[in-house]
Amino acid sequence: MRANSQLISSLLLTFLLLSGLYSCSSPDKNALNKQVTEEVLQEIYEEVKTPYKYGLVMVPPSDDLKLDCPSIFKDGDSWYMVYIIYGGRGYETWLAESPDLLKWETKGRLMSFSDTTDWDVNQKAGYTALQEFAWEGDYKWQPYEGKYWMSYIGGDTQGYEAGLLSIGLAHTEKSPIEVHEWNRLDEPILMSTDEDANWWENDVMYKSSIIWDKEELLGYPFVMYYNARGDSINPKRGAERIGLAVSDNMIEWQRYQEEPLINHHKGISGDAVIQQIEDWYVMFYFGAFWPDREDAQAFNRFAVSNDLLNWKEWKGEDLIHPSEPYDERFAHKSFVLKHKGVVYHFYCAVNDQDQRGIAVATSKDLGKSELSFTTQETK
Repeated sequence: MRANSQLISSLLLTFLLLSGLYSCSSPDKNALNKQVTEEVLQEIYEEVKTPYKYGLVMVPPSDDLKLDCPSIFKDGDSWYMVYIIYGGRGYETWLAESPDLLKWETKGRLMSFSDTTDWDVNQKAGYTALQEFAWEGDYKWQPYEGKYWMSYIGGDTQGYEAGLLSIGLAHTEKSPIEVHEWNRLDEPILMSTDEDANWWENDVMYKSSIIWDKEELLGYPFVMYYNARGDSINPKRGAERIGLAVSDNMIEWQRYQEEPLINHHKGISGDAVIQQIEDWYVMFYFGAFWPDREDAQAFNRFAVSNDLLNWKEWKGEDLIHPSEPYDERFAHKSFVLKHKGVVYHFYCAVNDQDQRGIAVATSKDLGKSELSFTTQETK
């Protein structure tokens, strides 16, 4: 009987390992067995909601410039923002500094236009990679193999998100708070023209967000969430959806599965940023022009996972949506963090004049920003 019992236990463990229901690498095996229920989603919403719009914290210095896609990290006693600027030719990546997450000063460029024939000569829109993502943590930018890393949208065509856009990688051995040009890999790491590109990503690649999962829940240390546009019939008329890629070394990347993780079939689902809140992984992302939304505006949402792969979307109120003169057209592209008990939700605000800046909403009333698009202050 004892031998039979041991055999049954061994077979059961083998089944669980093969089926993925049991993981030796998980930091909390019980967490993987927890279900993302409606109660969990409600609890997360109550934790992350930011009903107080502070207002604009970064305003373009001139009418022909547009600010976009904030990524926030901390170094020492200061906060830093990696963000992008569009001025007609394409995207460049910039750095700003703040003592308190509210008052920001531009420091300079990290990735500029090239005077060469590089594949990314006219487009370099960068985002922090491998940043600490624990909720109310230190939000440090982690180095890997002695280098700091950014993923970015690159392309050689002039114009707003024009031409063949692909995902590239940049790195530096210097401090990420030092203004300097970052080194870039010679070739993209993911392209819509790759032989293994999936049906939903066969036109254009957009923003990517890379985390360092040291528990390797998916079997890899580096996990990338990215959005792309495509369609099996007409790629250029396809929706934008969020997918997943993985890597062992930050240089060579492979798509994890054929289907997207977040798919609303029409419009945009994109710009995922991951935070870990206790046992749960929270994906902040934005939606726009969804078929079930009458307003057709851009708005910020979230989804929750226990394994970085299967995500359940919040169906309640938007975290951020258009409501003010400075974000009356779009309120989208999140970066959400918690510091000293206050949640800060940074986002791209666009008004009806297509002026584009960086705004923030908070979980506590911190007053109102004095900045507006009409001031056009040079920062």
